[in-house]
Amino acid sequence: MKTRIQELRKLHRISQEELGLAVGVTRQTITSLEGEKYTASLVLAYKIAQYFSLSIEEVFDFSQLEEM
Repeated sequence: MKTRIQELRKLHRISQEELGLAVGVTRQTITSLEGEKYTASLVLAYKIAQYFSLSIEEVFDFSQLEEM
């Protein structure tokens, strides 16, 4: 699943480690999300979106899921 996590992190000048700590996951989880190797749970997606004061849809691209 495509995300804007890396873009948003760079915009806010925070590391993967900082974001992971803020939302309760490891740096490796953030790396996997950014590399599209892992799909966030609804709870994690909510926490990440809330961290950036955005909606889940503004952070995660669900258009590919509709094709399945």
